[in-house]
Amino acid sequence: MRQLCKGNVAVVKAAIMAGCRFFFGYPITPASEIAEYAALLIPQVGGTFVQAESEVSAINMVYGASSAGKRVMTASSGPGISLMQEGISYLAGAELPCVIAEVMRSGPGLGNIAPEQSDYFAMTKGGGHGCYRNIVLAPSSVQEMASLTLLAFELADKYRNPAVLLADGFVGQMMEPLELELVEAALPEKPWAVKGNLETRPNLICSIHLTPDAMEAHVRHLEEKYKQCERDEARWETYLTEDAEVLLVGYGIVSRVLRSTVDLARQQGVKVGLFRPISLWPFPSKALVETARRTAKVMVFELSTGQMVEDVRLALGGSKPVEFYSRVGGNVPSAEECKAELFARMEVSV
Repeated sequence: MRQLCKGNVAVVKAAIMAGCRFFFGYPITPASEIAEYAALLIPQVGGTFVQAESEVSAINMVYGASSAGKRVMTASSGPGISLMQEGISYLAGAELPCVIAEVMRSGPGLGNIAPEQSDYFAMTKGGGHGCYRNIVLAPSSVQEMASLTLLAFELADKYRNPAVLLADGFVGQMMEPLELELVEAALPEKPWAVKGNLETRPNLICSIHLTPDAMEAHVRHLEEKYKQCERDEARWETYLTEDAEVLLVGYGIVSRVLRSTVDLARQQGVKVGLFRPISLWPFPSKALVETARRTAKVMVFELSTGQMVEDVRLALGGSKPVEFYSRVGGNVPSAEECKAELFARMEVSV
């Protein structure tokens, strides 16, 4: 079924298709439409929507529904996600799957409501406490707001871990054609869940381990799970990289701008390609190294003062020079601006 849809709305429609029947959240710009449409649509399929009194309450309601084996999600933006961080750590520690959609706005503090990409560290490095990781997927279109939501539910269940859909405000707010195949998801068995009967009462889950040895064993178990995720779940996309002399790297709305930048640069005879990480964690380091192998330099563009660029530099390990260009505060560079900056760094006439 093809329809014109806003990115935030596509998340809710895909969540329902994924079998999500529980949404707990609190509205915040630019993510408010996710809660709004969850309130409208989830009850229509027999599900439950609760507008919690705060983001702290919402994430702990997610904990409860997930521990009962239900597919559940929440959504927020930077300030709300900050309030959820303790609960996200609890979910990861208790190995409870859930999906968290974050539509990023600028900060720190309350910032403003314009798009930014400055929550990359908070989601990919684990903004909460302890040794844990979030699975983080970065959509760049309305279609991917849907398809990566579906994937997020699958990965959350596969690894029994929070999965984050990390979108900037532009992707959440834009409207584009969306193709949805109305197929009912096959839900996995969850023998670890609490079902409200005596047989599953021993399954009551918590994330506290009272002895150092027990805690270490649990953290090592999580570590092995994350290593498997790093091996198997990295995702990326390339554009015109086969003969590229310079590799541009960006995600979300920036990757779409950079795709046009590549076209503009090639019209002037400069061989440029694009590498777009789709999974921000696990970061596609090996794929980036292989793609960059044939290039002279790499240039990273972000709507932040520099966050993903650190993972790019770590992946390349000094094998290539890495340049960086950013805009913040809700300003998104045009393709012409990115081309001009690229040419200035390369000392190419515009």
